[in-house]
Amino acid sequence: MASFIIEGGHPLSGTITPQGAKNEALEVISATLLTADEVVIRNIPDIRDVNNLIMLLKDIGVKVDRRGRGEYAFRADRLDLGFLGSDEFVSKCSALRGSVLLIGPLLARFGKAVIATPGGDKIGRRRLDTHFLGFKALGAQFRHIEDRNVYEIGADRLEGCYMLLDEASVTGTANIIMASVFARGTTTIYNAACEPYIQQLCHMLNRMGARISGIGSNLLTVVGTSMLHGTAHDILPDMIEVGSFIGMAAMAGNGIRIKDVSLRNLGIIPEAFRRLGIRMCMEGDDIIIPKQSHYQVDSFIDGTIMTLADAPWPGLTPDLLSVLIVVATQARGSVLFHQKMFESRLFFVDKLIDMGAQIILCDPHRAVVVGHDHHRRLRAGRMASPDIRAGIALLIAAMSAQGTSRIDNIEQIDRGYEDIEVRLGRLGAKIERIG
Repeated sequence: MASFIIEGGHPLSGTITPQGAKNEALEVISATLLTADEVVIRNIPDIRDVNNLIMLLKDIGVKVDRRGRGEYAFRADRLDLGFLGSDEFVSKCSALRGSVLLIGPLLARFGKAVIATPGGDKIGRRRLDTHFLGFKALGAQFRHIEDRNVYEIGADRLEGCYMLLDEASVTGTANIIMASVFARGTTTIYNAACEPYIQQLCHMLNRMGARISGIGSNLLTVVGTSMLHGTAHDILPDMIEVGSFIGMAAMAGNGIRIKDVSLRNLGIIPEAFRRLGIRMCMEGDDIIIPKQSHYQVDSFIDGTIMTLADAPWPGLTPDLLSVLIVVATQARGSVLFHQKMFESRLFFVDKLIDMGAQIILCDPHRAVVVGHDHHRRLRAGRMASPDIRAGIALLIAAMSAQGTSRIDNIEQIDRGYEDIEVRLGRLGAKIERIG
């Protein structure tokens, strides 16, 4: 198990460019299974979760050609369908949350798929009901193999239908879209997730020959087709990494430019940091964050305490609440954070409290942060990363803290952030990887 040793107190300055979006990469790479033609994808991040999905595609027979940094060509013309039911495939799927995105394309193109309970972050219950209910509405049948704890999913032919999703699940929406592109007739998906990454998936599929309308809304219409062809696709910058860099710049920065962020796809993220008092300016497609000697938390118009809560897009992504909580520890004022979408994502605040942060954990979903206004710095400490986003939040806290900290289980951070210690080192951070 690897760890980071972080020497806090070194101001960061310079320019950094976000990697390609992890969540989009998992979706569009899975979509390459929908055609026997070559699909070229650019700006793929070199991170653990994405690399493991690419390796899984190789295992089932997809030809993968790495053509340069972040650019891959995929050709799924001759797959080993027998491997899909093997114990080895099930074992690898159970260790990778993104493997759930293989079900939709496999079911659409080959009429069958096998799914084990996928791995990923330990952030509470992340059910797959939305996926399964969507597949069932399209005509798929399920069989639970108890001794292997897997589900076999099959359908002779998927039939288009109207469905109202029980929640606006991003991966559920992506899976159902991919399953429905070959369904007979028209599929209407209401309460669909509409994140930019879902929009990107739809645009890519349309270039391949799919017929998807309503893109960008929560009401999608998919008219089934018989075949998709190849295409080329560019992945957006990772909005979560952009938000993470804004947080780093606020806590430990001495002037940072974040380049090529795709401002129009960031939604409410910049505004969430502004509500904590973070000053920033936009220049072209870059965000510039000057040194923040002090930042004052806004209040609502009626004077009540500021509340930041996660919500489906275009609301605030839950993946950034951890970073916002760390930033709030040095604000002037107090803020209530309400994590509505996952049960356990706030439990990492115990580690911030050990570092000297003034945080009241009200329950598994709510925490009140009373900012220090830079009158008292966080203390260094030893901690472990429970998930990707808490891990990067703890790294930000350690970089701003007084003394030397250690973060264990950084494999979780590696799942979502490419060469993070090297890239931050170029800005002046002192981070050493050991183990």
